[in-house]
Amino acid sequence: MTHTEKPVVLRVAAPVPLRRPFDYLAPEGQSQGSLRPGMRLRVPFGKREITAILLEVVEEASVDAEQLRPALSTLDAEPLLGPSMIALCSWSSDYYQHPIGEVFSAAIPKALREGRGLSETHWRLTTQGKGLPEGALSRARSQAKALSLLQRGEQMSELLKDEGVSSAVLRELATKGLIERCREPASIPSAALEQEGPPLGAEQAQAVEAVEWDGFSSHLLQGVTGSGKTEVYLQLIAACLERGQQALVLIPEIGLTPQTVERFEARFQAPVAVLHSGLSDAQRFAAWQAAQAGTAGIVMGTRSAIFTPLARPGLIVVDEEHDGSYKQQDGFRYSARDVAVKRAQLESCPVILGSATPSLESLENARRERYAHHFLRGRQGGGELPMLETVDLRGLHLNAGISDYLMAAIRDTIENQKRQALLFLNRRGFAPTLQCHSCGWVAGCDHCDARLTVHLRKRCLRCHHCAAQRALPAQCPDCGGTSLLTHGLGTEQTEDFLRSVLRCPVHRVDSDAMRGTEAMQSLLEVAHGKEPCVILGTQMLTKGHHFPAVQLVGVIDADALLYSADFRGEERMAQLVVQVAGRAGRESAGGKVLIQTHYPDDPLFGALRGGHFESITSSLLEKRRSSGLPPYGQLMLLRSDARNEADGEAFLRAVQKEAKPYLPSDCQLIGPLPSAMPRRAGRFRWQLWCLAASRRSAIVAARLLVDRAETLKKPRELSWFIDVDPSDVL
Repeated sequence: MTHTEKPVVLRVAAPVPLRRPFDYLAPEGQSQGSLRPGMRLRVPFGKREITAILLEVVEEASVDAEQLRPALSTLDAEPLLGPSMIALCSWSSDYYQHPIGEVFSAAIPKALREGRGLSETHWRLTTQGKGLPEGALSRARSQAKALSLLQRGEQMSELLKDEGVSSAVLRELATKGLIERCREPASIPSAALEQEGPPLGAEQAQAVEAVEWDGFSSHLLQGVTGSGKTEVYLQLIAACLERGQQALVLIPEIGLTPQTVERFEARFQAPVAVLHSGLSDAQRFAAWQAAQAGTAGIVMGTRSAIFTPLARPGLIVVDEEHDGSYKQQDGFRYSARDVAVKRAQLESCPVILGSATPSLESLENARRERYAHHFLRGRQGGGELPMLETVDLRGLHLNAGISDYLMAAIRDTIENQKRQALLFLNRRGFAPTLQCHSCGWVAGCDHCDARLTVHLRKRCLRCHHCAAQRALPAQCPDCGGTSLLTHGLGTEQTEDFLRSVLRCPVHRVDSDAMRGTEAMQSLLEVAHGKEPCVILGTQMLTKGHHFPAVQLVGVIDADALLYSADFRGEERMAQLVVQVAGRAGRESAGGKVLIQTHYPDDPLFGALRGGHFESITSSLLEKRRSSGLPPYGQLMLLRSDARNEADGEAFLRAVQKEAKPYLPSDCQLIGPLPSAMPRRAGRFRWQLWCLAASRRSAIVAARLLVDRAETLKKPRELSWFIDVDPSDVL
């Protein structure tokens, strides 16, 4: 380079906890024309070498050019991420005020973050291999396993290795002429159907026809439970595939994946790529590459799948859009639902948000006509909405939380109707409190301001906040007394009682009992078998599962949901009850929902009894409007976390003092306030609320708060983070 030539400056996103990009010189001998945004670069960072994403080639460096170090090499011949994905990650970094390099890390799998290249080696069955009879090579288990995997379609070498198929096994099968190497096909997935879908109802057809394909549009699909929202998704995906494009489908929980994938694969010939945390690194890498290359027609996943690049994006679907699982609660705190809407805008494609109980934010967007609003008011397949009734618990005798009235309904459902009963209790464990009857001692967590929950099966006390655990004591540690009592209710206790009085199977569904997708899949097989049984569980039951034989739903302790310090408490309670009630009577008439409560006259229960979810949301929206809370105001929290209680409060107070004079006029700071549980995992938590009247002011305020927090000196053991649009303010 001569003295008159300007250096080529590369601005990159580096995976480090700093909220800014970094500048480097081009690798030696690399021409500017060969460097394009979305490529990976190997760059020096301090004493390390890391993998960064090229954002842009700029004319002027952000620092003195003499300080710039050259990148070591480029890792890709073509960009991994296109312009819209770069824009999405950059927007997400700015909106959620998270380090840009860590945001880009969410968009590529671990293997690529570590500098590995895309896999070009795939294996497929030869004509001879496809013609093998069933059970061939059964004595050679590894070879039989490889053939079984390849019968599903072409597979990456890495994925086969991850499944336990060695290179030697692949070579042996190739020598036999049963498999062959191939390059991943670049052909557009087939739009042909494996089977035709059922005819659409009038409301379903209207929703499908309303979607325009020539640009960005947002659609809120509000349908009662069992109304056929999934069939609307399937019809729209079919139209998307016919256009030669890909569809991205988000679901809230891993437990929903097997049944949803099964339904999609039964309908379409196009490959379905699946992405969620329950997969191995190799499986996620294979699915990501199929999505990025365009060989997967449908990409399905949980929250993080929203950052999966697509070769030809044509449709985004967010099922159960109200679900809190779409909000990341640690690290990069984003809302996948909101990012999905932004991505659809950047990709110029439609986005469908579906739910029986939409969030207030989405309903307000529909009211303002930002979203097209479609209703599905009737159930499909002959089912009717269940009758909802409250059971007044005042003065009633209870066994493990169950009244005689609910018990009689359970027996009638199981013994006379030969159907299934589903019971909802949103508290796992045996009991939430262990107390000494002699001196009043209560078992508390040593690290949190919380009581320890009794888990009788494992004979232990467990903190449901920090996961601390210790053995169940035989005597009181304070007075030595042996009369230790449990108070309150948990799923284990209710399960034990039901097993003692019923002759049918009782299945418990909570995070203790349901380990991995296999456990949930086994439960779904039981539910679809339609044999009489009781299914008892927590909010895992409300996630859109289809239980065709459930005739009775019982909400055991609705009062635990009714009053909450969180301003979203009433909204969540109504959503939970409606969702769990929706499991009843899906394929037959006469479903019943019994809600046990000490407050049957509460207006919320009155509206639920009448099936008036819309009146509940209207009332809640008016409350939010009067207080300026979301969706009528933008909320963010700056949270501190420190070993010393005074340090966290002092830090946030200093941020408040520094930022307050420069805030937009329509913003207000509230606090610092201790969190609802001030001490958790041995650390004290404080929060500073910032409420803004507009999104534009909220973004300005978030940048200001982060800037001031970063410049202030703080104790070494203090950490802080900002949560924009928090779903949990406690």
